[in-house]
Amino acid sequence: QVQLVESGGGSVQAGGSLRLSCAASGRTSSAKAMAWFRRAPGKEREFVAGITWSGSSTRYADSVKGRFTISRANAQHTMYLQMNSLKPEDTAVYYCSAGSTDTIGSMQVNYWGQGTQVTVSS
Repeated sequence: QVQLVESGGGSVQAGGSLRLSCAASGRTSSAKAMAWFRRAPGKEREFVAGITWSGSSTRYADSVKGRFTISRANAQHTMYLQMNSLKPEDTAVYYCSAGSTDTIGSMQVNYWGQGTQVTVSS
């Protein structure tokens, strides 16, 4: 099993920045591809960004391209999401996830974190 714990959420004004972290523990060798998802109030959970184990390949939702950057530090078993130029529509609970295969296209998620709230005010 892999445990995922997010941190770094909070409240920020539009145009501001936040950096989310996701710390993995347990059987971390099973956390190959990793990704961030989010769920806004009244909406379905949606993919935000994904990264392969080596970090050589990343993928982003169109809505965050050019503003968000995903990265990971495997030695620390940690993944990050740097969020810049935040907009009110980025308000959501952000979830860390991991899959047992190293694929970010149609990623199969095997593990989820509990989520961290991000609130962007106008």
